[in-house]
Amino acid sequence: MASSYKNSIMLKLRPLILCTFLLIINYISAQKKPLDHSVYDAWQSVGSRLMSNDGKWLGYYVDVQEGDGNLYLYSTTQKTQQKFPRASKLFFTSDSKFALFTVKPFYKDIKAVKDKKLKKDKLTKDSLYIVNLSTQKTEKLANIKSYKAPLKGGSFIAYLLENLKDKSSDAAKDDDKEDAKEDDDKNIKPSELVVVNLATGKKQSFQNVVKYQFSENGKQLAFVTQKPEEKKDPKDKDKEKDKPKDKSQPKKYALQSVNLVNLENFGVNKLIEEEGSFAQLTFDQSGTQFALTGTTSAENDLVKDYHLYYFSKNKKAVLNQKSPKMPKDWVISEYQAPNFSKDGKQLYFGVAPKPIAKDTALIVNDHAILDVWSYKDDYLKTIQLKNLNKDLKKSYDAVLQTEKPETLTALSHPKMDSIAIINEGNAPYSLGISNNDSRADFQWTGVEKKTYYLVNNISGEATEFLKNHNGIIYPSPLGKFMVYFNRENGNWYAYDIDKKSTTQLNKGLAVKFTDEEFDMPDYPNAYGLEGFTDKDYSVIIKDRYDLWEFFLDGKTAPKNITNGFGRKNKISFDTYQLDKDIRSFNRTNDMYLFAFNEDNKQSGIFKTKIATSKNPELLQMGDFYGYKNLVKAKNAEVYTYTKETYQQAPNVYISDHFKTENKISDINPQQSQYNWGSTELISWTTPKGYPSKGILYKPEDFDPNKKYPMIVYFYEKLSDGLNRYIAPAPTPSRLNISYFVSNGYLVFAPDISYEDGHPGPSAVEYINSGVEYLKKNSWVNGKKIGIQGQSWGGYQVSYLITQNDLYAAAWAGAPVVNMTSAYGGIRWSSGMNRQFQYEKSQSRIGKTLWEAPELYLENSPLFHLDKVTTPVVIMSNDKDGAVPWYQGIEMFTALRRLDKKVWLLNYNNDDHNLTKRQNKKDIQIREQQFFDYYLKDTKAPVWMTRGIPSTLKGKDWGFELTDEKP
Repeated sequence: MASSYKNSIMLKLRPLILCTFLLIINYISAQKKPLDHSVYDAWQSVGSRLMSNDGKWLGYYVDVQEGDGNLYLYSTTQKTQQKFPRASKLFFTSDSKFALFTVKPFYKDIKAVKDKKLKKDKLTKDSLYIVNLSTQKTEKLANIKSYKAPLKGGSFIAYLLENLKDKSSDAAKDDDKEDAKEDDDKNIKPSELVVVNLATGKKQSFQNVVKYQFSENGKQLAFVTQKPEEKKDPKDKDKEKDKPKDKSQPKKYALQSVNLVNLENFGVNKLIEEEGSFAQLTFDQSGTQFALTGTTSAENDLVKDYHLYYFSKNKKAVLNQKSPKMPKDWVISEYQAPNFSKDGKQLYFGVAPKPIAKDTALIVNDHAILDVWSYKDDYLKTIQLKNLNKDLKKSYDAVLQTEKPETLTALSHPKMDSIAIINEGNAPYSLGISNNDSRADFQWTGVEKKTYYLVNNISGEATEFLKNHNGIIYPSPLGKFMVYFNRENGNWYAYDIDKKSTTQLNKGLAVKFTDEEFDMPDYPNAYGLEGFTDKDYSVIIKDRYDLWEFFLDGKTAPKNITNGFGRKNKISFDTYQLDKDIRSFNRTNDMYLFAFNEDNKQSGIFKTKIATSKNPELLQMGDFYGYKNLVKAKNAEVYTYTKETYQQAPNVYISDHFKTENKISDINPQQSQYNWGSTELISWTTPKGYPSKGILYKPEDFDPNKKYPMIVYFYEKLSDGLNRYIAPAPTPSRLNISYFVSNGYLVFAPDISYEDGHPGPSAVEYINSGVEYLKKNSWVNGKKIGIQGQSWGGYQVSYLITQNDLYAAAWAGAPVVNMTSAYGGIRWSSGMNRQFQYEKSQSRIGKTLWEAPELYLENSPLFHLDKVTTPVVIMSNDKDGAVPWYQGIEMFTALRRLDKKVWLLNYNNDDHNLTKRQNKKDIQIREQQFFDYYLKDTKAPVWMTRGIPSTLKGKDWGFELTDEKP
């Protein structure tokens, strides 16, 4: 009886306990503060990760948006880690005994130098850290210009010291280009190079070095020295300034020498010593062959004669414009580095037509400067000008056989754009590629059809095997087959090079291998080729969900290696490339697969074997966004990945065979102080009966008894990002979702599908129906709904506000409002004409302006702006490389003429998506103030009520809130 009585009492108390618990939770949430604009700089993100080959060490970066990040070295065996502030350029030696990285100056010091435009020699130099992973001892070396270590060569390191005696070297460097190769820096000054065998401690220094390079296996080191300039008496310098310069006199390069170091004994072999410039130091994989390019022409020659130098134990060759089989009036290219085939039997390099010298005697003011546009040009003049520098440096491929290095074979030429080497260069032929026949119509199709050739590496003879192909092509690893996808019929093919025969791989299969949801007026793309199996036996190709094995002999029926499990469960599978040295899949080994559930947006990892064709084995799956960036130790079954949710920042995990996992990072602990949010997958049916989905973001302290303003943000389909973490950050012009959710807004991100010819009405069909669906909830304030979109989203914002008065405020970033004028415009970032975008791509009209002018008018907001009642802000920047910024002007001047409430933001010299952080920060404040005024009834800022006259530009930003009305 007592027990029964007790249970009765507990049943009666349970609702009270639950209510009390919810009140406590709500109280705790209520104590959290909303995000503000001061939080951005310190918000963290996980950067790149690198594992030692033995899997015992993981290095990963934790970066901040603005400031100094940290490098962490984590021991997977001892479960401990060390933090190194401001570190970068991490490298583990191939024997896994040492970690190498540089440490930069403080961010505030770097910024001060840039802000004050000081010389960079005022900045502290980088330091090099060498961590002994066995003893945990760290050696710190100051004043490091650069360092290198062999990829597969034990414990060697070489580092170049800063030349502190010559401060001009620092002024010539560009610290913003950390990854730039020393070979590209023509202003580099001679410095001391130190080479160390970290295993033995043996060390050797070389003076006056300007370039250096290890062989991949760590057996050889090449370096170039340069004779320092003789110091001149200041009096002589003054005399030289007064003398007129005679540019007709040749100016010689400094004396340089090219040297090889045998790293077993540090013996030095001098290969070249001449007045010249030598670069692009290249070894073969065995370290027994060496090549470089260089010139001994005068430094002030307008056209220099470059040479290709080849060295091996028994042979030496120098090739130049006079070499046998060099095309007439062609030269060795200075812009393409030599590259040995994997087996070392072939050396690929660049050749080019001899450049035409610029006429230095030409007086500019005496001649017209103009661009002549011609209907016979293969590319539009804007594309030509955009690619001018690249075209002036364009190289064409050539090859020599290292058994007979004196003779070259030119493989490509202006009528054959490029060459792809096959079987890592081991094959006796190359893949020639030409797009000559499709360059003109590229401007309205957006596609360059290509013709493919097999080019004999000895004779140079080219044999065409695929003409005007619209699709992609993949040489098999051993070079036996060419596998290609034809976009126009949606089929996969294999071309047998020996038999000169073609087989359709997916013949007779009902399943599609093209994008089943493609909604543009063009041919759909393939889901993709995942890779080949060993010995060119078969190829792995994706459908929407599953992976298929197609046998290249054409005799064996294809197999679904995931056994239809993906399609049955709406899970799409992708393979991982876990070792870049392994170029094909072993059919009997474990294959790890990234998995994504299309319905519930979960992601995870499965395992299978190609040969079994059984249901893949589930290893991990959950309500996470992650796993896609899986990294494996080269020689151990140790894996690292990141995963995240909207509530949990992405963190680093370590796993052994995925049976257990260990979370080793914990970024953004400060998030617990702030009101965050949650995500919910929303489903509804549009008026025409189409199913759709979207994400609803709610504040963490959401109360269903309150009414919330809502901002609708969209860009095609976003629902796959349900579990993505969105850090509060100054965005390039997208909606700062985390900020608005934290500050009491609902944010809705609906998916949109499109009908050809009607992109505007399609947006109405999906977006507005989703909004109406959510308005049925009592906690949505239907009178306080805003919309925000950027680029294509900005166009849809502009269109939606012409259709009805559903929205109380609108923000359109880089919108197109007049498709008739934008149709013939230029995408300045590429130089391409915009016609392709309307006929074949995102704008989805599907016809030319002359075929269907009514569609261009129907879908252009400009012709319907008289119906607008919604206040709107436009962002349209004068250096926009994608959308002509006059589109924003057309929208602004029309709305202004129609006496509508409209503002235009032009961030000077910024792009389509903002690139300058100060501008990104500025737009966050303006967007918050705009939506707060119209959706929360707060005060309006000065920039909205009075504007900012040009006389106050750069003096007053107009953020002050007033009692005035816009």
